[in-house]
Amino acid sequence: MRAVVQRVLGASVRVDGDVVGEIGQGLVVLLGVADGDGQSDVDSLAAKLVGMRIFRGDGMSGFDKSVVDVGGSVLAISQFTLHADVRKGRRPSFTAAARPEVAEPLYESFVQAVDRLGIPVETGVFGAMMEVSLVNDGPVTLVVETADGRVV
Repeated sequence: MRAVVQRVLGASVRVDGDVVGEIGQGLVVLLGVADGDGQSDVDSLAAKLVGMRIFRGDGMSGFDKSVVDVGGSVLAISQFTLHADVRKGRRPSFTAAARPEVAEPLYESFVQAVDRLGIPVETGVFGAMMEVSLVNDGPVTLVVETADGRVV
């Protein structure tokens, strides 16, 4: 799995002009499921994201608190394009991305895992054309990946 994680002051996602998910302070997680990913990838990624200390606290670093500590939320958006291969030609190849029938249940499982860890979660609509709006805080943007069920 590959996640692009952005620390935000607020974010929303629209489908066909309607807001389908919206959060205040928290994390926007653009989530790409790769061919071969499984439940262990879901579990390790959810635990890592919920526990990452990337929010401002009292310390000097600006990376002292987790989304739990700040009472934040997660906006999870499925995004197969994170697994694009652009090394050849002009058109990206998406052969590394999991097929929708595999990716959607793992995406839903990720949402449920974050929720079980006590973080409110909003979502987009799997497979839909979405408009994501956000106010990036920092900006802080991280890429987090799993391999063989562990964060790498």
